[in-house]
Amino acid sequence: MMSQEKPLIAVVDDDASVCRSLKRLLQAVAMEAETFSSGKEFLDRMETVPTFHPDCVVLDVHMPAMGGLEVQQRLAAFAEPIAVIFITAHDEEKLRDQALKSGAIAFLHKPFEDHLFIRTLEEALKKG
Repeated sequence: MMSQEKPLIAVVDDDASVCRSLKRLLQAVAMEAETFSSGKEFLDRMETVPTFHPDCVVLDVHMPAMGGLEVQQRLAAFAEPIAVIFITAHDEEKLRDQALKSGAIAFLHKPFEDHLFIRTLEEALKKG
């Protein structure tokens, strides 16, 4: 958070209710949120809008067609690194280890407490 602008958080989750609730939560703590229903939709936006650069990406691990780990790998191709937080309903140790080894800031199990999510996000923004 170098500037005075609100941090922009991209939420990528195929569950519309998760996207809506996280967007409301982020707006309540003075952050901008943009939601995407798939990894492809998010990456298309990154590729076609050069000015779109979120400060952090919240990625669901399990999504149809392209899961969060694949999205994270593809993000590595972009010039500027982006902090990544994974969220999942499945707490699979192997996936968590893989995500964290690939550079993710955190791996949260759904449902999570709002205050834990915000604290984790604030830490990610400091590191990003």
